[in-house]
Amino acid sequence: MMSFRITHLILSGFLFFACSSKPQTARETGRQMPVAVSIPLFNADSAYLYTQQQTLFGPRVPNTQAHVACGDYFVAQLKHYGAQVTEQKVDLRNYAGLTLKCRNIIASFQPENKNRVLVCAHWDTRPYADHDKNPENWRKPIDGANDGASGCGVLLELARQIQLQQPSVGIDLIFFDAEDWGMPAFERSAYAKSGYCLGSEYWAQHPHVPNYTAKYGILLDMVGAPGATFYKEYYSVRYASQVVNKIWETAQALGFGNYFISKAGGAVEDDHLQIIQHLHIPCVDIIDYDPTSASGFGFYWHTLDDNMDNVSKETLQAVGQTVLHVIYKEDT
Repeated sequence: MMSFRITHLILSGFLFFACSSKPQTARETGRQMPVAVSIPLFNADSAYLYTQQQTLFGPRVPNTQAHVACGDYFVAQLKHYGAQVTEQKVDLRNYAGLTLKCRNIIASFQPENKNRVLVCAHWDTRPYADHDKNPENWRKPIDGANDGASGCGVLLELARQIQLQQPSVGIDLIFFDAEDWGMPAFERSAYAKSGYCLGSEYWAQHPHVPNYTAKYGILLDMVGAPGATFYKEYYSVRYASQVVNKIWETAQALGFGNYFISKAGGAVEDDHLQIIQHLHIPCVDIIDYDPTSASGFGFYWHTLDDNMDNVSKETLQAVGQTVLHVIYKEDT
């Protein structure tokens, strides 16, 4: 996950029963009665194992063997779950001009369905532990168990559930690359661009389907920490307020109000902004936010402490079950 800051962007062209003693039947009312929707149960044990498997490859930094191996793992799993998989393999340049071998992975369910929702996360990991307490660690890559792997672990469990029971809408699960190779703190202001969100920027400018659109998007970023708190991120509220309300109200109805906090959070430069800016699709960032920390994020953020010790099945459950409810109740 990139730095926490207020950014000033010009986002062009987008501002985005009665009770009775006897239930009435459809024949009596002449109206179609609501159809009960079966919501799958999110398996947090499964999502945890998917998260752990990513860390076993090592830091998934572009231009490394661990990155290649993890990308192959995603593609194999998603095809196994019946998705139509598209890979965008592209060379992108980071903030310092280094060429990165990048790979966006898109898993589409019901690709013929024009009524779509996208759920996404980034799968690469930070090449610098530049916020570690020990300066000797600043140039070391991180495991990214929470910052990267947790969101993708949830996506893989969503794919498994969608294979078993299709929702009424088509779903695109997108694994964005090169989100976290931004300018490190020890080189701050040395370059003109921050360098974050390269994979999502490329996809938003070159979607896997011409003229791609979706009703809305949900971005999952750092969704596994114990006791995580998801406040309403600024840009999400500004450009996708109805979707924000739907997600947070669903979470509270499911008993996850201690995770999904109905208060304003900060403004975050994240993958959802690329989707909003270039494709004009309302997109919500579900991201762990700590209003008491200087960075806005947890103590593990961009440090070597971002490992499986800081991933919680309970948090994965809260996020995964909420997202399942939202997408399976779409258009019902």
